[in-house]
Amino acid sequence: MTKTYQELAIKVQARLNCIKTENEDWKNAHESEILNIVECELPSGSGFNSGTYLDLKLSTSEKLVFYTSYHFMDEMGSYDGWEDYKIVVTASLVAGVNVKVVGKNRDDIKNYIGDMFWEALWQDCK
Repeated sequence: MTKTYQELAIKVQARLNCIKTENEDWKNAHESEILNIVECELPSGSGFNSGTYLDLKLSTSEKLVFYTSYHFMDEMGSYDGWEDYKIVVTASLVAGVNVKVVGKNRDDIKNYIGDMFWEALWQDCK
């Protein structure tokens, strides 16, 4: 079984191949599968209340670029604003993938976001 990051990289490359060969039907099929994987496997809810988006224009078989927002809460349990984040995932010979989180490190959240994405991407793709 392939890991989620592998399946996404395979589908992204297949989509790019379809663009080169002008195969619109298969390009659309790969895009649909990519959207399904992102929706089902990547962080959503529990602070990631607007889900996760994979940027197909910037992503390749060697780099996946995601966007998400995190909904912060204050000490009283009330929502306290949003921050946007860019997550760049690249291949690693040691760790499988490197996950870089770009954005404001409010409440030291970048480590948590990186961990959540690493875990989701490292799971076997369903």
